[in-house]
Amino acid sequence: MPSPLFRRSIWAIVGIAVLIAVAVAAVPFVASTQIVKDRIAFEMSAWSGFRVSINGTPDIEIWPVFRATLTDVTLTDWEDEQGSPVIEAERVEIELSAFSALSGNVDFSDAHFLRPTVRLRRLADGGLELPQSRGGRLTRAIELARATVSASPAEPDLSQMPSDEFGSVEFVDGRVVAVSDEGEDELLTDLTGKASLPALNKAGSLTATAIWRGEQAALELSSPRPLVLFAGGTAPIVASLKSAPVEASFDGAASLSGDVHVDGQVKLAASSLRRVLEWSRSGVLPASPVGSISVASSITGDLDRLKLDSAKVTIDGNPGMGILDLSLNGPVPAISGTLAFDSLDLMTFASAFAPMASSNAGTAEIDTSFAERINLDLRLSTSKATAGSIALSEVAATAQVKGGLMAFDISDAEAFGGNVQAGIRFDRKPGGTQAELRLLASDIDGGAFGTAAGMSRIVPIGRGTVSVILKGPGISWNTLLQNANGSIAATFGAGAIVGLDLQAFLKRSSERGFFSLDEVSGGTLPVDGVELKATVANGVARIDKAEARTASNRIWLTGIVPYVGRGLALSGAIEAKDATATTPPAIPPAAFFVGGSWSAPFISPLVAPVLATPSGTTSD
Repeated sequence: MPSPLFRRSIWAIVGIAVLIAVAVAAVPFVASTQIVKDRIAFEMSAWSGFRVSINGTPDIEIWPVFRATLTDVTLTDWEDEQGSPVIEAERVEIELSAFSALSGNVDFSDAHFLRPTVRLRRLADGGLELPQSRGGRLTRAIELARATVSASPAEPDLSQMPSDEFGSVEFVDGRVVAVSDEGEDELLTDLTGKASLPALNKAGSLTATAIWRGEQAALELSSPRPLVLFAGGTAPIVASLKSAPVEASFDGAASLSGDVHVDGQVKLAASSLRRVLEWSRSGVLPASPVGSISVASSITGDLDRLKLDSAKVTIDGNPGMGILDLSLNGPVPAISGTLAFDSLDLMTFASAFAPMASSNAGTAEIDTSFAERINLDLRLSTSKATAGSIALSEVAATAQVKGGLMAFDISDAEAFGGNVQAGIRFDRKPGGTQAELRLLASDIDGGAFGTAAGMSRIVPIGRGTVSVILKGPGISWNTLLQNANGSIAATFGAGAIVGLDLQAFLKRSSERGFFSLDEVSGGTLPVDGVELKATVANGVARIDKAEARTASNRIWLTGIVPYVGRGLALSGAIEAKDATATTPPAIPPAAFFVGGSWSAPFISPLVAPVLATPSGTTSD
């Protein structure tokens, strides 16, 4: 049996353990009697740098964590005489040190804000001013770190940085508002996240989600030396933004004081460029059909100028490479650079800079206000391209937006078996927006050009040149074409005209009554050449010369073709190619009138041709 001495020793050990356990358990109870509201407010002020007010009585929790729950908490600027809160929260939970509380001290490092509201000041220029703390622990640490960074900006002595514990701030269901003389403007809602900085000389991170302009967005920031960043030095930083309209990330080094400088890798991806620009409210054309876009590039520069080198740009699945410069020091942002693609949809690309999309809605007003919000000068090239149904290759083009001018020009391209140059310009002037359309197609295949232009009848097959220049008010596409001024010209060499059976035409003309062009469109007429010259004035094309030459005859037209109503008012004739020839022409002379509409022209004979009968006599 155990000796009495052994039993007494066991009971002594148990008693001591019980006393220690009771003492430890009593610490929070004793500490809680020392915690008072004013002391907590004082320590929170020293921690945050703001004047802290607590309306409710702190609720002290002992188990499982020693925690104080505060209600109706406001943080205000010490120098704000009106005491307008910069941060207010329905409830704040802070985790306390029970042993520090025994002596009446409040020692905490973590704070949890429930439904906080952060108020930013709206400046006269539309910018936002962040709340400025006065003398908090972080502010004092930044001031000490700034002196260390200033002594050696390139490689600051990290051992001299403050190493105090700081902690973390967690926020749930918060919001951010902008305050001006007109009232409050809500910027962010459903703001939830956490800022963590265990010690001032350690790595820090920020994660947050919020709703901005109706879209859910998630932000992540991290740096191994955040205090160096706050003090104006350069330190590594990783940042990412994820939302439905766009995802973006940066991985590199940055300096956030003065002229903010970055040097690293940036990535951006969006399923719709239009949606991104509308979300950011940058003033993009509302009808622009620009689709997906992604960018991956190295980036260097500051807030005045950013350079994207070796940039991989993908537009609607078409990858390209190039260099881009973004300038932010002018009245409006400016983008310049060069991009090279393997293939590209030119209409989609041009729609980002010129109001191309409205062509599908002729009466819709063309929005050119984008020209006042950005300067743009892009040079691009692509091995293959499409412009609607037109296929092009070896394209060199420019896109320019500056001072109210928007232009997209194809300076060189191969199409229709020849060379093509084209351009569209919108120039905002005091008297209204003026538009200009230009096309020069040289040494092209007329049949391929006609097919692409949607012309199924009276199309010359052969090599030739087409020139179109139209100018007019750029209110809408219909207004432009209804009031256009300019010229149309075309010249083709030996070939044929598709959609004209000349023998059937003459036969129907000899029968005198009018007839549809469709009735005589089943043939092809060989020609030595075709020439067209027209002057466009106020939306009406006046045919100065329209002539087709066969081996022995000349076919010509003159008259007007108005855009409004799509009507035709033309007269023409078929006559001998050489009026002095002693031999009769292979085709007798004939004169006629062309009326109807573009889609359904009809022919009315004026002078019926005299055709030979099978017996050798003539008939009229």
